[in-house]
Amino acid sequence: MTDTAQLTGAAQRKGRWKLLAVVLVCAAPMLMSYLTYYVIKPEGRTNYGTLIDPRVHPVPQLGLRTLDGAPADLSAYKGKWLMLQTGAGACAKECKDQLYTMRQLRTMQGKAMTRIERVWLITDAEPLDSVLMRDLDGTRMLRAPAGPLAQWLPVEAGGKVSDHYYLVDPLGNLMMRFPKQPDPKKVSKDLNKLLKASAIG
Repeated sequence: MTDTAQLTGAAQRKGRWKLLAVVLVCAAPMLMSYLTYYVIKPEGRTNYGTLIDPRVHPVPQLGLRTLDGAPADLSAYKGKWLMLQTGAGACAKECKDQLYTMRQLRTMQGKAMTRIERVWLITDAEPLDSVLMRDLDGTRMLRAPAGPLAQWLPVEAGGKVSDHYYLVDPLGNLMMRFPKQPDPKKVSKDLNKLLKASAIG
């Protein structure tokens, strides 16, 4: 092999190693955030919300529709963290309080709030209060059959899906459930930790 061929081969190998190093550096934050939350689970870590294994709760066909009746899908919001709430369109006081609190939880994240979308999954065809819709401007409102939601979203013992907020990660995986009538400060702390730990979304 000539000196020129040897130098060319060495340069190619060096280039491949550099490319591999760049890929690893770019992927490391995302890999570490998932290892932290799904695999390592150190004993000293405390979460207010309950972590959910997405392998046990994969997203089914939800049959979502916009308020105008057009087909919709949560995949439209991939790349964002989703805070989900479910409930009937009539939305009594408890439902309204949850929706307003969800809005505040997003605002509490400061500059990072743009990484979060609020989604209200409405489980019937009842018309919505126009004042509530105006107050909740920015909340994604989608019609969703109750059956698939109950299949997908786990609840506390004796509870129901509408009792909880749920968190979906930017890759579309269900990852956390918050308790009924949660402490907003503790929910906000969980959100803050997740946003800081994750390089995605």
